[in-house]
Amino acid sequence: MTDLAFCDATGHAELVRTGQASPAELVEAAIERIERLNPQLNAVIHHRYERAREEAGGALPDGPFRGVPTLFKDLMCAMEGEPYHFGTGFLKRHGFRAPYTDHLARRFLAAGFVCLGRTNAPELGLLPVTEPSAYGPTHTPWDPTRTAGGSSGGSAAAVAAGLVPVAHGNDGGGSIRIPASCCGLVGLKPSRGRSSLGPMTGQLTDLLVVEMMLTRSVRDAAACLEVIREPFPGDPVIAPPPVRPYPQEVGADPGRLRVGVLTQNPLGTGSVHPDCVEAAHGTARLLEDLGHHVDADAWPKDLANPQLVGVFSAIWTSGAAVTLDAFAAAVGEPVTESDVEPLTWALAEAGRQVSAVQLLQAVGAAQRFSRAVAEWWEDFDLLVTPTLAAPPLPIGALEPPPDNPMLGFARAAEFVPFTPPFNVTGQPAISLPLHHNDQGLPIGVQLVAAYGREDLLLRVAAQLEQACPWAGRIPPVHA
Repeated sequence: MTDLAFCDATGHAELVRTGQASPAELVEAAIERIERLNPQLNAVIHHRYERAREEAGGALPDGPFRGVPTLFKDLMCAMEGEPYHFGTGFLKRHGFRAPYTDHLARRFLAAGFVCLGRTNAPELGLLPVTEPSAYGPTHTPWDPTRTAGGSSGGSAAAVAAGLVPVAHGNDGGGSIRIPASCCGLVGLKPSRGRSSLGPMTGQLTDLLVVEMMLTRSVRDAAACLEVIREPFPGDPVIAPPPVRPYPQEVGADPGRLRVGVLTQNPLGTGSVHPDCVEAAHGTARLLEDLGHHVDADAWPKDLANPQLVGVFSAIWTSGAAVTLDAFAAAVGEPVTESDVEPLTWALAEAGRQVSAVQLLQAVGAAQRFSRAVAEWWEDFDLLVTPTLAAPPLPIGALEPPPDNPMLGFARAAEFVPFTPPFNVTGQPAISLPLHHNDQGLPIGVQLVAAYGREDLLLRVAAQLEQACPWAGRIPPVHA
């Protein structure tokens, strides 16, 4: 039991299956770790310990993760009757609780997971750092003066520090991959339509968003993807089904892949830190050593489309406005400027200026961009990039001045030029913890495959995990 903190979820499930540990023992151990370390991390903001104890001691579903403790992000993955605040002081002040259970939460619970609480997230998930005014900043366990990333920063910090083996996250512009890089984890963003967004929304309106989990191992990523991949009736976008169960891809031969590399900022929003450039090039060299064909000068030139930032912004800001209106309807009180952070209000106000015609034009431009970028994968199998343009930022680095709240959004674009394009295209991408810099900070490397090819990503990710193991890397703040 003393090794549980850095045993992955598959290992936890095996302990239960073989009778070496009970669900109740795993849950109690995880609660102890959260209570002991969360004051340093600020990763977990809502507890459901008593409910979790009842569930662990009862008749849990006999799924692949029976009895394994986890955490759900406080943004989507709603559970009926549970606190649900989207990182906002507005919903916190109203003591808002979810009136329904998301399809995704149903999948996780049916798999046997036991949820211990909810994790911190930036307001509405709008920024790539987790520093909401309502709950305060989440710190990476590698250096508590720095961000855990966002928007799934609370989940990432909890997994990286060993509080739980896996935790829920979602990704609308990098929100799984960004914190995975900042916390030294595996962060898989599935293809559009691989995970259900029901019952309240879907990919026709939330074009950019997918759901998944932050994990330590590739085998956990594969097993979690298998849990969530089945569509629900009425899901508007459904990704093509895999040829075989995803866990079978771990250890399978990926073949000799054709690999391109991108290390420059394709959006022109800033420079890329040398540590991040070296991480990508180092991974490319490792792939070459493993027998793959690497062309260091090949990448989809359509990624450099100058219209992409405007397209993404129109969709992103419109979503912020719609979300605030939904909150107002849910509690029966309008959301005012004083109820949210200045950047949230500025983004929502910008979204309200986007007409229906302009939004449809942005969606059309996104589709054209996606087709142009996807053509590159007719000649290549894999693209390697840094996950981020810089190592984990100091806490407060993206805090905008009061008189210019949109500056925070501009700074965010400098930090995350490599992840948002693939939310627009809908392609699967994974961040792997393949590099640490001289300061000991984790530097993630992103691998991107063609739409629907999570199988290929899992094969090559497992190959890299074996060639460059990261399981023994433990952050300074750990259970």
